[in-house]
Amino acid sequence: MSTSTRFTLTQKQIPTHWYNLLADFPKPLPPPLHPGTKQPVGPDALAAIFPENLIRQEVCTDRWVEIPEEVRDIYALWRPTPLLRAVRLEKALQTPAHIYYKYEGGSPAGSHKPNTAVPQAYYNKQAGTKRLATETGAGQWGSSLALACRLFGLECTVYMVRVSFDHKPYRKMMMQTWGAEVFASPSNRTEFGRKLLKEDPKCPGSLGIAISEAVEDTVKTPGTKYALGSVLNHVCLHQSVIGQETIQQMELAGEEPDVIIGCVGGGSNFAGIAFPFIHQKITAGKKYRIVAVEPSSCASMTKGELRYDFGDTAQTTPLMWMHTLGHDFIPPTIHAGGLRYHGMAPMVSHAHDLGLVDAVAYPQTKVFEAAVLFARTEGIIPAPESSHAIRAAVDEALAARQEGKKRVIVFNLSGHGMLDLSSYDAYLAGQLTDE
Repeated sequence: MSTSTRFTLTQKQIPTHWYNLLADFPKPLPPPLHPGTKQPVGPDALAAIFPENLIRQEVCTDRWVEIPEEVRDIYALWRPTPLLRAVRLEKALQTPAHIYYKYEGGSPAGSHKPNTAVPQAYYNKQAGTKRLATETGAGQWGSSLALACRLFGLECTVYMVRVSFDHKPYRKMMMQTWGAEVFASPSNRTEFGRKLLKEDPKCPGSLGIAISEAVEDTVKTPGTKYALGSVLNHVCLHQSVIGQETIQQMELAGEEPDVIIGCVGGGSNFAGIAFPFIHQKITAGKKYRIVAVEPSSCASMTKGELRYDFGDTAQTTPLMWMHTLGHDFIPPTIHAGGLRYHGMAPMVSHAHDLGLVDAVAYPQTKVFEAAVLFARTEGIIPAPESSHAIRAAVDEALAARQEGKKRVIVFNLSGHGMLDLSSYDAYLAGQLTDE
């Protein structure tokens, strides 16, 4: 094997197509349902909030979907992203395992989210949309969409979960720097927000609530469409550039992974790293163990039910087949704000149901323990969300040490934590608790 610890591609090797797992599922994904009739809904049910070109991607079953050249040109601002081997972490753990991480924190917004924000803004611009409304948890998605809207000349309104709005002011400042307007959710701008604030003026908010506000804003405002940063099929499709690059880079490293790991909240970064490997698992018989890692306080895959549920708290979306804790679930105010969602992407839920992926959950103190170890060995301060994947990778490496066997581990480091330092301050001061 090469002694290099960093494996890079050229801009010419940015994927030319997105990969669509819907084409390869051995059993079809259950369709979304109308909440009243309980009958499958067609593309028309989404027309009020999404442009037609993105709706076509949402229901598309082609295995490969061409990436527009204008999108690839913007991707080249930060893609291809590097794959690195964490040799210092391996040494600290005294493990025979080889640990690799795909680093998505080098994008302008500091996470994987621009991989879908850019094409969503592009397709909306093509469709004549003037303004996009969205929600954001910790702010990675909101900042990414704000950037993408700026690049394509669209207005942007973001409903940011109140607890993150208060705890992560610099994310709000990033969005505003790129021209977006940002409101704490629940807000007084929507009927649903006003209703919740009347019931509980101190409501911390949730992604489900913020989605409801953004959707209400969309349907009531001419020229506006809705953009979602996770969960839906077209979002998972756009993120597949991560795993496609990783497969090429593992070939450069001369190794075949045994375990592929990603954190999960709504499912986008996990889909990005995992789905191209699931393609190889299904079509080439690969024996990968693919692990989704969630917070134990908001554990839809390990503690929730697999059933039809609404994607938002106000029950305005079609019913989706997903792992869910219930659309009215208000998660504890953990620091991994991007993982505080009651449900899981239907495609990720279906992959788990088919036995193609496993799921584990960790409390936040164990997650931050691994995050600090990673920062002190590899130098990168990871986002709290991404640190869930680090925790699982560390445990896989420790298991390899106990067994005395080599194990090749690759995980998605989906973003940096430079705007989450208040979380680290709480952990290092011994003030972080497990909900």
